[in-house]
Amino acid sequence: MWLPNWPTWLAARRGVSTPERPFATVATQRGLRVLEAVCPLAEAAGLAPGMTLVQARAICAGLEVAAADPAAERAALTALAAWCERYTPLAAADPPDGLLLDITGCAHLLGGEAALATSLQRRLLGSRLAARVAVAGSAGAAWALARMLPGGTLVLPAGEEARALGPLPPALLRLDPAAVAGLRRLGVRRIDELARLPRGDLAARFGAGVRLRLDRALGLAAEPLVWPHPPAPWREQRGFAEPIGTAADLTRALHWLAGRLGARLAAARLGGTRFVAGFLRVDGGRAEIAVATARPAHDAAYVAGLLAAKLETVDPGFGVEAMTLEAAATGPRLAEQARLDGGTAAADDALARMVDALVSRAGADAVWRAAPAGSHLPERSLLRLPPLSPVMAPDWAAALAARRPVRLLGRPELLEVVAPLPDDPPLLFRWRGTLHRVRAAAGPERIAYEWWRQPAPSDREERDLVRDYYRVEDSAGGRFWLFRTGRQNGAAHARWFLHGMFG
Repeated sequence: MWLPNWPTWLAARRGVSTPERPFATVATQRGLRVLEAVCPLAEAAGLAPGMTLVQARAICAGLEVAAADPAAERAALTALAAWCERYTPLAAADPPDGLLLDITGCAHLLGGEAALATSLQRRLLGSRLAARVAVAGSAGAAWALARMLPGGTLVLPAGEEARALGPLPPALLRLDPAAVAGLRRLGVRRIDELARLPRGDLAARFGAGVRLRLDRALGLAAEPLVWPHPPAPWREQRGFAEPIGTAADLTRALHWLAGRLGARLAAARLGGTRFVAGFLRVDGGRAEIAVATARPAHDAAYVAGLLAAKLETVDPGFGVEAMTLEAAATGPRLAEQARLDGGTAAADDALARMVDALVSRAGADAVWRAAPAGSHLPERSLLRLPPLSPVMAPDWAAALAARRPVRLLGRPELLEVVAPLPDDPPLLFRWRGTLHRVRAAAGPERIAYEWWRQPAPSDREERDLVRDYYRVEDSAGGRFWLFRTGRQNGAAHARWFLHGMFG
């Protein structure tokens, strides 16, 4: 798809220019201000890109100009490509003024290739954006034909690329200017004349790039394309004749999409562990919701129910005209065990469904499983594993024998302490404004920095890397884990911290 007036249309859309006067964007090249793009009125007045501003002013005195902004134009083109994903999941910007859409397997959803191209062009014209849409068997052929169209759309039948491209100039093969100039000196004015040249002579004179461009345009060689969103193997999409926006309609559409996607996953003995639903609005916006499951799932009602619980976060705007559902992550789903009486026993997913409900409400970071790690440092002694992780947890016996609290503070908190010297536990300590009188204590347990794993921080002294931990119980029965640091052989001022609680 080619947008011949993209920069000037974008400027008019942002209020930089007025539709009633000729307008052009300019850029500085070698000290001269040169026209980069012109609007239809300026083109009708005889202006063209590449003309200097002085020449343009002499031809059209009322010309309005603005500085070209390639970065903003590229960003807007990328946003327009995202809008085109309502027609196909594979849509990409083709700077500076084009779009590439792979509609393989999508055209029948909109009545065929001609109907899809017409619908796309009509909707862009509704925003006063001129577009030339060409459908062909190769990206190179579609690119060339779109730029030769006087207007409207063109659908080229399969296998007709050589005939359609034959009369066109070789420059439309996206060749570099030096190759185009060299072909012109040889008298090559048409693509069919270029195709008749011997391959060896062509490669020897211009390199392999010219022949490769020709082969790609004719469909004889594959052309790698980079898409913003790579093709998802587990994805379903549905468009609507009329936009929808109520929660009931969106829920029904989610169930429909989940049913189709779940059936495909079940046939492949897979299940999804992360599902993403996309909502394409008529105003060009896009909203998404995502859910994760503890175990691979393909049950349509269950997946749709998890997604429907998050519909309140979706703003449908003036209506949703298309929806997508994608299994962004999948895993093997084991076959269900048959019962001895001939029935089928459903897999025991009660725990997994409870975990999914908790994650959906509290977030993924709030639900996890603790496991001991092989480190004597408290900050590294505990692992946070997924709730139903298949990884076997290490034995807790060693961790429990260490008599350490499972509940640790995210960061040790400074205390006000009254303690005898040099190595006695505290008698009193104040934490968060509350005074605690120590009734019993045990310790110390000295823990040093793990110097064999990584070097000690350069901004901390050695005495700050050695901690003496105490288990204390106050007069109210509360049990705490305190440590002292900053003192070595009584030579420096000691500081006390609270690191965790027992019970």
